[in-house]
Amino acid sequence: MAGWLALILLVLAAIAIVLRSDAGTIMGYSATELAAAAFVLALFIVVTVPVLRRYQGRFGLVARDLLVWTGIAAGLAAIYIYREDLPGIASDMISQVAPQVATLNVPAPVESERLVRLRRQPGGHFLARVLLNGEAVQMVIDTGATTVVLRPVDAEQIGIDISGLNYSVPVQTANGSAFAAPIKLKSVVVGPVGLGNVDALVAKPGTLDQSLLGMSFLSRLKSYEFSGDFLTLRG
Repeated sequence: MAGWLALILLVLAAIAIVLRSDAGTIMGYSATELAAAAFVLALFIVVTVPVLRRYQGRFGLVARDLLVWTGIAAGLAAIYIYREDLPGIASDMISQVAPQVATLNVPAPVESERLVRLRRQPGGHFLARVLLNGEAVQMVIDTGATTVVLRPVDAEQIGIDISGLNYSVPVQTANGSAFAAPIKLKSVVVGPVGLGNVDALVAKPGTLDQSLLGMSFLSRLKSYEFSGDFLTLRG
C-alpha cells in the first residue's frame, strides 16, 4: 500500500510539472516546489512504513536501535566539534602506548619557525625519536648533560666503529664516573627541528642505560621551553 501511495504522489507531481510549468503558482507554490515536496513525502512514506512495520510491538528493538543511532550521531558530532583537536588527542594516545614515537609536529605560527612538542612520560622523562645521521634512535632529553651522549649500541646503529674510538673524556653518569669518546654527528633531527655538525660523546660499554640528547644540541636551538607536561623545541 505504501508503495502505491508513493507512486501516486510521484505521478501527481509529474503531472503538475507538465501542466503548470509555465502557469504561475498552485496555492502559492510553484509546480517545481510542489513536485519536490511530493517527492520528499513519497520517499518518507517508502522509508518510514517498512521501518514502522519492523518495530511494531518490539519496544526492546526500538530502544536498542535508538541508542545505536544516537551514539553514532553523537560520535559524528563530537568528531566535527573537536576536529581541530584530534591531532593532539591522537598524539597523547600514542605517547601512552608507544613513548618512543611520542612527538607531535605543531603547525608553525610563523612561516620560518619549526617546532616540536614532547610529552612527559610516566617516569618523568621526555623521550624523543631522534634521527642521528639519518638513523632513528630513542633518546632521553637531558638538560643536565653538557653534550649528546650515545650508548655504544646506538653509536654502532648509526654506523660508528666504536672499536677505534679514544675514550679519553671524563663524564658523570647515573652509575658514577666514566670515560667517553668524542665524535661529531653530521645531523641530529627531532621532528622538523634539525642541526648539523653536533658535538657528541660515545660512552664506554656498560656505563649508560639510555642515550642522552644534551646541551650540545639543545643550546643551539632558538629555544626550548618546559610547560607543564610538555617540552617545546624550536629550531
